[in-house]
Amino acid sequence: MKIEHESLQIESNGKRVTYSDITEKVRQIIQATGVQDGLCVVSSQHTTCSVIFEEFVHDKDWNGDELLQVDLNHILDKMIPRQLTESDYLYPGAEHVQFLEELSQQKADYPNDLTTILNADAHLRASLFGSSQTLIIKEGEPLIGSVGYIYFVDWDQNRKRNRTCNLLVMGN
Repeated sequence: MKIEHESLQIESNGKRVTYSDITEKVRQIIQATGVQDGLCVVSSQHTTCSVIFEEFVHDKDWNGDELLQVDLNHILDKMIPRQLTESDYLYPGAEHVQFLEELSQQKADYPNDLTTILNADAHLRASLFGSSQTLIIKEGEPLIGSVGYIYFVDWDQNRKRNRTCNLLVMGN
């Protein structure tokens, strides 16, 4: 059995929920491993991101977002409104804020802007959708049908950043 680890770097837009179509990159990674029959796990290591399997939609809004994604965002905005102030949700509590302030002093790439942690909505959305998808590989191809696409979703709308999507391909 062959086991391969790969990762993708994905940039979020920081202005709205970011849906990144990673289907072709996942397909290329699977083909590069040479695995003909097995599994591919596509996973986010970030607590405000998800990997979803959804139908590709040709129609887009003015921002370039697929209409099915826009519809999903509208429903989620009603269920889990965006956190704009510290009183919108219980998260983050005082201890977590202190932890994050200390983290920003230790890590140069971590922002020292407390408004960036007003993202309880992103954490809750990611919890609902989960962090990964498992795909079946048959004859070197993911079994995702003709309209099934794989999207890496960054639910956090507070700042632009680079995200990592991990892949594990295993099989024969």
